[in-house]
Amino acid sequence: MTRRILVTGSIATDHLMDFPGRFTDHLLADQLHTLSLSVLVDGLTVRRGGVAANIAIGLASLGLPPVLVGAVGTDFDDYRTWLHEHRVDIKSVHVSTTQHTARFVCTTDRDHNQIASFYAGAMTEARDISLAAVAERVGVPELVVIGPNDPKAMLRYTDDCRRYNYAFAADISQQLSTVTGAEVRELVEGARYLFTNAYEAALLLRTARWQHHEVLARVGFWITTHGASGVTIEQAGHPTITVPAVSAKQALDPTGVGDAFRAGFLWGRVHRLSLARAAQAGCTLATIVLETTGAQNYRLDRTAFSDRVARTYGGIAAADIESKLRI
Repeated sequence: MTRRILVTGSIATDHLMDFPGRFTDHLLADQLHTLSLSVLVDGLTVRRGGVAANIAIGLASLGLPPVLVGAVGTDFDDYRTWLHEHRVDIKSVHVSTTQHTARFVCTTDRDHNQIASFYAGAMTEARDISLAAVAERVGVPELVVIGPNDPKAMLRYTDDCRRYNYAFAADISQQLSTVTGAEVRELVEGARYLFTNAYEAALLLRTARWQHHEVLARVGFWITTHGASGVTIEQAGHPTITVPAVSAKQALDPTGVGDAFRAGFLWGRVHRLSLARAAQAGCTLATIVLETTGAQNYRLDRTAFSDRVARTYGGIAAADIESKLRI
């Protein structure tokens, strides 16, 4: 049986609205202690999202169907169909009988100020999923991605990986502002890969009360994304690898760009590409997502993907990566 990547983490929908005015025009300085503000918005856009689902779609789009592990509500039917059509294994997604699928609701005004809320909902039931049970169905995983999720679920999955000797990638990201220092240390210790962006890297160090070298001593590779400045890959005792980003034709929507990088990078590593090559694949997919409105609304073409790689990283890189593509 082919060894699979298990992708755990959030599965959510984003409900996005635009307010044509300015929030500040409707705030009364002497009444902020009893705030009650209602505005009429122009429209509503609902998009599929969640870190785990975004990564899963990215892996599947590159020809490596993953196993998605998370919790959703009974309102998941349309999303289920979408994932199934994109060849994502959803048989290990838990469906709550009492709660809705996690939901991000955000209103943005003309100055790009935002008022937002996140409803965890069914995500809190992710802690009840056993990775051992998933592995019994699909076989021992090549890797388990532990993405932002219900914190108790993240801790359980990390413990399961250590107990059953599953290699895992730690991607705490949005939950770094929620978990304690002790929990960060538990989530990071022993990870084959640690993913952060530059801000999250600094926050992780502060929260865990670790020095930079202490993190490197506890993980296999620390991969940090720097937006348009590319990616750095660090390993204790080795020189830092720097991979430049792929230039975007137009930056339409940054949502899910980091998730796309993770998908491309992990796809490359499963196919035994070097760290630099895997990061180049990740950067290419990340830019394609940046040029698309919505984290999952892109379509990949093998020739176009390879051409983007070649223009940034050269023909040898494109040949290495294209040989593994199953788009």
